[in-house]
Amino acid sequence: MTPLLGVVCLLVSQGTQAQTRLAVSENDFLDDMPIVLSVSRLPQRLDETPGAVTLIDHDMIRRSGARDVADLLRLVPGFQTTESFESVAPLASYHGALDRYATRMQVLVDGRSVYSPYFIGSTGFGLQAVALQDIESIEVLRGSNSASYGARAMLGVINIVTRHTQDTLGPRLSVTRGENGVHDTQASLGWGFEWGSARIGVDQRADDGLLGANGRNQLNRVNLRADYRTDARTELQIRAGLTSLNSGKGQLGTIEERPVQLDSSFVQLDWQRNLGPDSDLALSVSHSRESYVDKLLSYQFDYDGISRNNTLTAIHTFRQGPDLRVVWGGELRRESIMSKSFYQQEAALDTDFSRLFGNLEWRLAPAWMLNAGGLIEHNSVSGESVAPRLMLNWHVAPGHTLRAGVSRAFRPPSTFEKSARIDLLGTPYIHSTGQVQPESLRAQELGYFADLPHAGLSWDVRVFREELGGFIRQLNASFPRDYANDEDFAITGGEYQIKWRPWTGAQILFNQAYIDISSVREKTGTPLAAPKLASSLVLMQKFANGLDLTLTHQDSGTATLHGSGMGSAVAMTRTDVRLAWPLRWGARHGEVALVVQNLGEPYQDYDPAYVFQRRAFVTLQLDN
Repeated sequence: MTPLLGVVCLLVSQGTQAQTRLAVSENDFLDDMPIVLSVSRLPQRLDETPGAVTLIDHDMIRRSGARDVADLLRLVPGFQTTESFESVAPLASYHGALDRYATRMQVLVDGRSVYSPYFIGSTGFGLQAVALQDIESIEVLRGSNSASYGARAMLGVINIVTRHTQDTLGPRLSVTRGENGVHDTQASLGWGFEWGSARIGVDQRADDGLLGANGRNQLNRVNLRADYRTDARTELQIRAGLTSLNSGKGQLGTIEERPVQLDSSFVQLDWQRNLGPDSDLALSVSHSRESYVDKLLSYQFDYDGISRNNTLTAIHTFRQGPDLRVVWGGELRRESIMSKSFYQQEAALDTDFSRLFGNLEWRLAPAWMLNAGGLIEHNSVSGESVAPRLMLNWHVAPGHTLRAGVSRAFRPPSTFEKSARIDLLGTPYIHSTGQVQPESLRAQELGYFADLPHAGLSWDVRVFREELGGFIRQLNASFPRDYANDEDFAITGGEYQIKWRPWTGAQILFNQAYIDISSVREKTGTPLAAPKLASSLVLMQKFANGLDLTLTHQDSGTATLHGSGMGSAVAMTRTDVRLAWPLRWGARHGEVALVVQNLGEPYQDYDPAYVFQRRAFVTLQLDN
């Protein structure tokens, strides 16, 4: 922690010296800077958001060599990832692998929440909702955001924004083949019409998984998006999709080895209306369904089940004078779960959510920005919860911004944690008594954001303390097992990311995270849920002849594996390389790329029995 604080102090001192040399005016902060949409539900510049944000753009996604979103997120400070399908699909967790399903992160795809109620709120399958080729950007808020999105955003938000159909007109094709059975294919077609444009995409992602894990993993997707402009002030967007996952589960050669299948579908309708200068109204309605088939024949038991979500959201944004912007709205959501094996009943278990949220962005002075917001949520099972947030941003000098803020968050128990009733071979295995209460989080953070275009340099530093109370854990001392609020602990530390363009065609990204988890109950294994120190380095170089090189190195200290429990903490190191050459085919352009993942030694992933080995693959991509 000391070196990080030294860096912070040095950078702050430089910013303060700069302030004495330059007079600050509002115009100094109106230069080009990325706009993010998901932090407060207001479009905001990176230096005025109420929190630290990592933005991964389309170019970075393409040049990374990653095959899914989870693999991309290992380049975000504070994240741990796995490529295993044991917990439904590859996972990404922030500030520790605290459970098997990464249930304390909110994942959005074009504003639609995609966590799985059936899997205790797992975000793994949601990260697989769209093909990487269709993603415009990924916004990652590193820190609590229940103040905007409620329960699932306890530790942060991952917002996946897909590409506008106007930017993907014509046919596109991508084919990937390689070692370990890598067999990916993606094709899409975009077209325009009088009132707008549309795109349909079909893709498959498949490989043989981790060494030691059972089965081949294959993901098939179909996604449709249409953008309409009905008049000069009104826009309509329609999205729909189908996803089917067939994967293996369990260790090879054991009685738990088995195939599983997960299917999902969704439809989403978004309507936006401009009400006048600086005033907009947005309505969104969505429906999604998941079905899961997983039969553990050795125990004469199945994990089969179905879940459904219906959501209605309304958001109003407006400006009240030159210095005040406001967003407020509400959401109604119903989650339904059916599984006779899990709950010993045929009827669905329904949970209704009603939320009221708002955020006020107040420019107190040209150099001072206050974000004050919060959310009130009523849950038909757990009652009411409140999540306030207060964040102050100070532009100490052009290009230099300090942040300080506090927030509270919550996570009510899932349907499974509250109501599970599982018997194996006639013996009670898990019988939830329903006594478990919502978890709570109190977060404090300091931040320093800098953007220096003349030097091709930017950085973002976050120092934090997150106190988690009433952590929900399954008690394993005796049968039947139950869930309880078993532990309180604090997560403290710091993280930073640096982006630098040192010479023509080059880009360097470096990040580190130092995390310390302290608990009064050291034997739970929670202190090992995150590595003390983790780093990643990305070097991208585009040469004059068109050759494109990306080198990625990740180094993570000792931490508990996602699915192993305490006593199986390991460290990992991974280095990847990508080489790409541009192609021209008539009027079309594209590229061919060679990717080698994990140039070094194999490392354990998710479980000590599963190993990520070196793999190489080639991608041919053709665009319009």
